[in-house]
Amino acid sequence: MVSLIWGFLLLLGIFYSFISGNLSLVNEEVLKSSAQALEMFLTMFPVIVLWMGLMQIASDSGLLKKISYKFSFILKRLFPSIPDGHEALGLIASNIIVNMVGLGSAATPFGLKAMEKLQELNDEKDTASEAMITFLVLNTSGVTLIPTSIISLRALYGSSDPSGIISMALMATACASVAGLTMDYFIRKKNKKTVK
Repeated sequence: MVSLIWGFLLLLGIFYSFISGNLSLVNEEVLKSSAQALEMFLTMFPVIVLWMGLMQIASDSGLLKKISYKFSFILKRLFPSIPDGHEALGLIASNIIVNMVGLGSAATPFGLKAMEKLQELNDEKDTASEAMITFLVLNTSGVTLIPTSIISLRALYGSSDPSGIISMALMATACASVAGLTMDYFIRKKNKKTVK
């Protein structure tokens, strides 16, 4: 649906530039945007590769598994329906850890695998379980310690202090996580009362 909306807006813009006699501006903007996209890719790619490499080393050395185990104790309280020692808890913890360093693209495989494992535990296959909803809230609003992508973008556009956003990003994402999990808790509690 979103691709249809973007496609419509793009065609509308081209049509308007054609009838207003500014079609050359569209060509200039396409070329300029392509150059900016390439420059952005070349700036962000090394940072993402560095962090993904560090995460791979952490995974291969068993460090990620150890950290995931420590997180599992906390996650067990957020996901009471997941049995102790279930693989889903480790995958959720891995997803959160990778998201904390601002690598959403590297966290996606962990998130997809976690959802698969949660679906296996789900009794109603056509409806999201409470654990799936809580994980989605946590994944979407997750705390970010190092916003890698934002730092790269700020460096690309000439910020004098690209990493100056870290404390504000941490505060904003922590508030978002607390608010999201609080809403999730109260809605879950309300739904349980309604079922009874």
